[in-house]
Amino acid sequence: MQQVTVELGDRSYPVQVGAGLLARNTALLELAEGRSVAVITDTVVDRLFGDVLAAGLQAVAHRLIRIVLPPGEGTKSWESMNRVFDNLLESRFDRNSLIVALGGGVIGDLAGFAAATYQRGIDFVQLPTTLLAQVDSSVGGKTAINHPRGKNMIGAFHQPRLVIADTETLASLPSRELAAGLAEVIKHGAIADAGYLDSVAGKMPELLAHDPVALADAVVASIRIKAEVVARDERESGARALLNFGHTFGHAIEAGAGYGKWLHGEAVGTGMVMATDLSVRLGYLGADDLARMKSVIGDAGLPLQGPPWPLERYLSYMSIDKKASHGVPKFVVLRRIGEAQVQKVDSELVAGAIAAHVAPG
Repeated sequence: MQQVTVELGDRSYPVQVGAGLLARNTALLELAEGRSVAVITDTVVDRLFGDVLAAGLQAVAHRLIRIVLPPGEGTKSWESMNRVFDNLLESRFDRNSLIVALGGGVIGDLAGFAAATYQRGIDFVQLPTTLLAQVDSSVGGKTAINHPRGKNMIGAFHQPRLVIADTETLASLPSRELAAGLAEVIKHGAIADAGYLDSVAGKMPELLAHDPVALADAVVASIRIKAEVVARDERESGARALLNFGHTFGHAIEAGAGYGKWLHGEAVGTGMVMATDLSVRLGYLGADDLARMKSVIGDAGLPLQGPPWPLERYLSYMSIDKKASHGVPKFVVLRRIGEAQVQKVDSELVAGAIAAHVAPG
């Protein structure tokens, strides 16, 4: 097992990475001992890992319930939140209770938001089971549900007490889900470490083949980058916004297509292509840098072109992005591979970056 600490003073917490950590984890059992514990998961993950997790928790928890939701992005809704709250209230969960999020980013975001708001905030633990959740969404305390007009628009910052990334769960991922997680791996290299991006590119065959060593190395390296950024800027007032590289374009694709039609990582992959193109148009990067990014994104099995929509549709969804100011979006661009910044950009340059990477209608 390897461990990375997210340094946030008295709210610091460990992120544990290793194989077989769901079966019996000392840190998790210590947190759960004597408490009412709700495991929130989805039907697919519950079938694969629910019993393994419950076996350990059952022995130490005062009460254990499992709240099993449908899989998919559509679950990040008020309807699902109310289902969670109904279960917690019916089981008389109090402020000393513990929520355990077992699943991918959808479950982690929703369960974290439930923990942030139930009785004004209770403890929760992240047990991410997808690559995307392990390298990105489970770390940093962002919790949210979606609104039809925008992704992750309703949420709160609420840090977990513990994150456990069991790399054995990645063996169950379909190739499309694995590729979606690689988008966030690529993002971390693009914004913070060019050498890491080169390493990911070189190990792409092993990563796509579910090689456990390559995947574990990528998870730990990405978590280290994200933990350092979160420690500097917990609530995204500055440096943390850099983690949204590709997301302004990507969230527009997700929302415009209808949640779930494009996986988050797929939309971010295409969004990173557009954002890199924008960086070229701003004069920061050269054509060879764009080719390099397209190569690694394409090799990961991610789409390089967005849906064949008119420009106005992209811009409409981008105008309600969380980074927008008075309806004008800001963009994370690359000064060079491995160094990013946030800035406002002329709309003509944005239009050009989108148009260059839209699929034929």
